[in-house]
Amino acid sequence: MNLWKSLFLTSRFFYLALFIAMVLAAAFAFPFLFVLGKTFLVLLIVFTAIDILLLFNPALKVDVQRSVPVILSLGEKHTIGLKIHNQSGLNLRIQIIEELPYQLQDRENSFYLQLPSGKWFEHSYEIKPLKRGEYTFGDSISFIRSFIGLAERTIRQGNSLVVPVYPSILQMKRFELNASSVHTNSTGVKKLRRIGHSYEFEQIKAYVPGDDYRSINWKATGRKGDLMVNQYEDEKAQQIFNVIDKSRVMRLPFNGLTLLDHAINTSLVLSNVALNKSDKAGLITFAEKMDTLLPAQRNRNQLKLILEALYKEEESRLEANYELLYLTLRNALKGRCMLMLYTNFENPFAMRRVLPVLRKINRQHLLVVVFFENSELQKSFLDGEDELENIYQRMVMEKYLYEKQQMVQELKHVGITSVFTTPEDLTINTINKYLELKSRGLI
Repeated sequence: MNLWKSLFLTSRFFYLALFIAMVLAAAFAFPFLFVLGKTFLVLLIVFTAIDILLLFNPALKVDVQRSVPVILSLGEKHTIGLKIHNQSGLNLRIQIIEELPYQLQDRENSFYLQLPSGKWFEHSYEIKPLKRGEYTFGDSISFIRSFIGLAERTIRQGNSLVVPVYPSILQMKRFELNASSVHTNSTGVKKLRRIGHSYEFEQIKAYVPGDDYRSINWKATGRKGDLMVNQYEDEKAQQIFNVIDKSRVMRLPFNGLTLLDHAINTSLVLSNVALNKSDKAGLITFAEKMDTLLPAQRNRNQLKLILEALYKEEESRLEANYELLYLTLRNALKGRCMLMLYTNFENPFAMRRVLPVLRKINRQHLLVVVFFENSELQKSFLDGEDELENIYQRMVMEKYLYEKQQMVQELKHVGITSVFTTPEDLTINTINKYLELKSRGLI
């Protein structure tokens, strides 16, 4: 039974069989072809039997080894490596088909190779997970042919593996390096340490051009005979909460990821940056009900707890309950906190419905509302030709952008800080806003 399940006849066999059938059919008109046709038929059967014996020889063995990262990051490209070893004494032609996780929706991941006897071959391909969760890699299936090529044998290599896909850890590490580098202005991330009027004294140093003259320490200047300035550092142990709206407005897809996934990736990065700056990082998620409420802490396991909580978050199909959010914040949070609220207002009317609640929250905490610009909509309208229909579409887009800017101004008018950004620039703009507000001592 195993032999019949793993044995296939190739297209070469059927082409030859068709040719022999045509010769035998022509033998009715030309009898001398009958002997030739029978000879070809016997040869086809003999060579097919020899091919099957070669392929199912116990000494024939092909080993396929797959290397997969222990953890995959959401929205990042990962390289999957394969090593194929021909351990038989035959030169083989092999087709490898990879059973990939269904979340990748990849049905064409196969390749061919000619593998001499006893040789190794290495191959790699890239995957890009677009959903969080467990990804199950199946077996590696090898379709093997000998030099005869009339039959084909399948060998299923047991490479089954379950790999979790977490929020982008690679992005977190990348921005951690950028945020701690002195050459980060070119990438849009501001320096962590700022010289100026913060709240915690750090040291006295020699004046250099560009230092704030208001920080000059005149007593130290008199003792040294050179200009000396006070250097300050930002306050520490401040509470930073990422508040994520998981309602239906966060289900819109951009670059393969939903707005919720973009917000989750950014929340992980910002939490890591805040912890590295000795602040306390926390997490709150909500939709029609409150889901996650992770208190702001600064211990070693806090980032792991945030990562595990974000890994399990899913979108809701209902509207967000901002009144319940306000009650939860009032009862659960002690002291003044910085709240980075990730949401998406579809129009000014949607924002005005929750604006009274946002104002109440902003009186007790520093609220930063982060919402999104529809970059794909803008790109699709700008790429169109100057036809009447496209002109109307551009007018709709301009109206949409005007309404978004109007929301930014309304939030500013009532004293609420906002970040209006494309999903692609969400992480950079959010970190910059956090560093800016911290340096200004507003937290």
